[in-house]
Amino acid sequence: MSDPAPAGAYEGLKPSFALDDVWKSFGGVAALSGASLRLMPREIHALIGENGAGKSTLINIATGVHRPDRGSILMGGHEVHFATPGAAADHGVAVVHQERNLVRKFSLAENLLLGRQPLTGGVVNYRRMADEARPWLERVGLHLDPLSEASRLSPGQAQLLEIAKALSRRCQVLLLDEPTSSITDTEFEHLRGILTELHHEGTSIVFVSHKLEEVYALCSRITVLRDGRNVLNGALLSEVSQRDIVRAMVGRHIELLAGGSPRKRKPGQARLELRDVSTEFGHRGINLTIRSGEIICLYGLVGAGRTELARSIMGLAKITGGALLVDGKSARIRNPHDALRHHRIGYVSEDRKDEGLILSHAIDRNVGVTVWNRIARWTGWISDKRARPVVTPPLQRLNVKMHRLSQPVGSLSGGNQQKVSAAKWIAAGADTLIFDEPTVGIDVAAKDAMHRLIVELADDGAAILLISSDLREVVQLADRILVMGDFRLLTELVNTGEYAPTSELVMRAITQSLSQMQADGEDSGG
Repeated sequence: MSDPAPAGAYEGLKPSFALDDVWKSFGGVAALSGASLRLMPREIHALIGENGAGKSTLINIATGVHRPDRGSILMGGHEVHFATPGAAADHGVAVVHQERNLVRKFSLAENLLLGRQPLTGGVVNYRRMADEARPWLERVGLHLDPLSEASRLSPGQAQLLEIAKALSRRCQVLLLDEPTSSITDTEFEHLRGILTELHHEGTSIVFVSHKLEEVYALCSRITVLRDGRNVLNGALLSEVSQRDIVRAMVGRHIELLAGGSPRKRKPGQARLELRDVSTEFGHRGINLTIRSGEIICLYGLVGAGRTELARSIMGLAKITGGALLVDGKSARIRNPHDALRHHRIGYVSEDRKDEGLILSHAIDRNVGVTVWNRIARWTGWISDKRARPVVTPPLQRLNVKMHRLSQPVGSLSGGNQQKVSAAKWIAAGADTLIFDEPTVGIDVAAKDAMHRLIVELADDGAAILLISSDLREVVQLADRILVMGDFRLLTELVNTGEYAPTSELVMRAITQSLSQMQADGEDSGG
């Protein structure tokens, strides 16, 4: 924990930044009902709650995206009004939103200094821009050419760029909305060091995360929202347990899925096989078999090639060598539609915003897109009467919080959008499923539900390939853990039931494998 705060540590101190008794409704639906957040000087303060509890709305009000219907914003004890995000930035308030907001065709430096590019004679000076951006990129572990295009970043690297953007503004108040959703434990440790330095330098930080281990590692106090109201308001983390926090979030006790337990199911026949596969991304010699009733987890550092391998399997990138087999027969998958229709393979993409969903379309249309050929009339028209029985069960199974099936999926919280992204493949009856970071941005209760769903699908005979940067999740769910680095499979760890890999063992395996890979490269003159 970052500077654990003893009882009474904040007594007599005035908040450096506060939102008091904030109310906000959208279309008659209350998002916040008297919510408050008080951030003390030089503090890292956790803000948590279920998806839809009001966290993002509170942050949007704090940064001028929305204006409150009632309530006030105070800095240093004085009321302030933020009509725009620019006004908040001028007051030293910076934010890293859960959804990445990068201009993909711009360079890293252009994204980082957007609106603040150095000029020479009224023209952008790209050399100076690169020089100014490089230290901020390196501070978050992005040792890349500042003038390279942002479209080449992985989702995890894009998240790190967003964090670098916020840091470059030298803010007094930094609000981080799920900043670690797409990064591994190793990257989190790096980020933890950065945030600890910032808070020692005087920056006050709000840290939103569904990962309670991160909350306890970083924060001193915690505020919990439920249904737009405070349940805990600035409680000292040293005085509350994880069980207390979960109960405050969901209003009931949740017995989280235990990891490392014996597996009741036995793997069946091979559903998906890669034999000595190479891809246009640079994979070489990939050998991988996923059997029915088995959960295989791909774990590794950001940039290891995990998502790229999944995209190659789904036909979104070329397999340049080797063989891909489905049910023992050679297969050539051209695209995700082909994968589902001819091979019953589904893909829950990591990038739900750009790939997994059509945000402007209704929830039922997003879920029904994978079964249109079954429920559409010969004219192509789909009636609600035909769609509802197909799309409703998976939405109920995942407990998607919504007002109606016809509402745009973009109006849902990030976690509920992720559930819809998974629901469409469940509706389609895919029996091989690739889950790429399925619990990013999902709260504790929803994450537990997603974990149970994955286990249930495997118990029912589905073959599961899970890509995750959450090491605890990997250890909880995996029958086999395949560690990837530099677009190669480095090692394999097996959960036999009697023997289950621990987080420490997985990290040790990664370290040893990467060290061996580096030594092999040096021996070969690489």
